[in-house]
Amino acid sequence: MAVATLTDGRTIKYIPEVIGEGAEKTVYFTEDRSSVICLYKKPKDDAMLRRKRLDAILGRFNPTIGDKNARYWKELFCWPTGIVEKPGIGIVCPSYPKNFFFTSGVLKGKEKQGLWYFGEKASKLLDPSEKGTWKDFVSGCILLSRAVGRMHRAGLAHSDLSYKNILLDPVINKSAIIIDIDALVVPGIFAPKVLGTKGYIAPEVMETVNFPFDDPHRKLPCIHTDRHALPTLIYQYLLRRHPLEGPKVNSKDPDEDEQMSQGKRALFIENPTDKSNRPNDIKIPFTTLGEHLSSLFLKAFVDGLHDPDKRPTATQWESALLKTWDRIIPCSNTSCPGKSFVLSNVRNIRCPFCGTKPAGPIPILNLYKETRPGQWQPDGELVIHSKTALCLWHIFDNIQPGPDVDKTVQAYCAFKSGQWLLINQKLTSMVSPGGNNVAPDKATALNDGAKIRLSMEPHGRMAEVKLLKV
Repeated sequence: MAVATLTDGRTIKYIPEVIGEGAEKTVYFTEDRSSVICLYKKPKDDAMLRRKRLDAILGRFNPTIGDKNARYWKELFCWPTGIVEKPGIGIVCPSYPKNFFFTSGVLKGKEKQGLWYFGEKASKLLDPSEKGTWKDFVSGCILLSRAVGRMHRAGLAHSDLSYKNILLDPVINKSAIIIDIDALVVPGIFAPKVLGTKGYIAPEVMETVNFPFDDPHRKLPCIHTDRHALPTLIYQYLLRRHPLEGPKVNSKDPDEDEQMSQGKRALFIENPTDKSNRPNDIKIPFTTLGEHLSSLFLKAFVDGLHDPDKRPTATQWESALLKTWDRIIPCSNTSCPGKSFVLSNVRNIRCPFCGTKPAGPIPILNLYKETRPGQWQPDGELVIHSKTALCLWHIFDNIQPGPDVDKTVQAYCAFKSGQWLLINQKLTSMVSPGGNNVAPDKATALNDGAKIRLSMEPHGRMAEVKLLKV
C-alpha cells in the first residue's frame, strides 16, 4: 500500500496500481476505494501556478463547501477534495457514484459516457436495460445545464466539456455529473491548460489553433466556448447526432477538412437557409423538440456559431429545457423507442420516434400571472397527461425550479370516469371555475375554457384549460 501526503498534512493510503491514465494524470484508488488519487505526470512544470490554481478551485471557487446548496452541487460535480504534494503533485477526488457505471451487457463496469448513447457504432453495444427513455435524457440535460450555469456564474469555464467529461445516468438516478474539474479556467487569472475535445471545440478556437500561443488574436477556451460545447452535448443527447458533422467537404485533405468543418467553415447541419451540409437521413428534425429548444439551437448554431457573444447562456438552456419538460407527453405505443415526446406541432400531433397518433383530447393548462389586480398575462403552459404533477414553480410566478426549491407535489392530474381532473394535494386556496374553494384531496374538472385559480396567495397563478383535439 502506498501513501500520499496532502498539503493540509493528512496522509491517505492508496493502491499502487494504475486504474486510469490520461495525457496529464495517472489515477489510483484509495485504500477504501471511496476516492481516487490523481498524480500529474509532469509535476515540475508550472508547479507553483498549478498549486495556485488548485488552491483556488478547492477554496474560493468551490461550490461543494460553504454554499447553502453544497450537498446538491456535490452530486453534480466530481469536485477535488484535497491536493497531494507527495509522492508528487496531484489531487484527491471522490470516486464516481456506482450509478454512473453500466451494470449489464458487454459494457458492464464502463463509465456512462455520452458516446455509448449517441455514437453510431458505440450505441449498438448498449444493453437495452441501460438505454433509459428519451425523457430521462431531457432530465439529465437539465442538470447538466444547471451545473454549467453554476460554474459560469462563479466566473469559471470548464474548457473541455465533452462526452468524455460528462457522465449521465438515464436509468438508476436519472442524474448527471461533471468530471475533470482540476483544469478550470478563471478568466484573467488561470489560462486554459487544454483546447478541448474534438467535436466540442468552438469554431473560433479551431480557426486559430495554429496561431502562436501568445498571439493576441488566438482564441482560447473560456465561458463563450463552453456555450458552444454545452448545446453540442444537448443536441447529441436528444437527437443522437452531431450538429456540425454533415456531408459537406471543405478540403480534399482530411485533416484540413476537419479543421475547416469544425472551424472557419463550420455549418449547422439543419441551418434553415443553407442546406449544403444537411444529411439526407434526418428523420427527427430539431424542430420536433418544440419552440423553446428550437430557438436556442438556432441561436447557438446559426447566429452564434461564428459570433460567440450571441450564444445562449447555460441558464437559458436550463430554462428552455424546463419549459420543454412541461410539454412532454407519453407515447401510447408501448414499443416506441422514445417512450415520450414533445407536443410541438399541434396541427399534426404524432410521436416523432414511431409516428403514433395519441388519443385525445389532450388538456393544456395555459398559465397566467397577475401583473395588476385583475390583469393577467400569459406565463407558460403545462401539457397534461395521467399523473402530471404541479409543483410550487407551476403554482407561483416568483418561484423557479432549482436546488433549494421544495419539490413536493402540490396537485396532480388524472383521467377518471371519462373526465380529466385536477386533484389538489397541498394547496390551501385553490379556487374552482365556479368560485368554490378546492380543498386538499378534492378535485376540480378540467373542462375546456375553465379558469382555475391555483392559489389566492401573492404570486399565485391562474390556469386556463384548453382541450386540444387530436
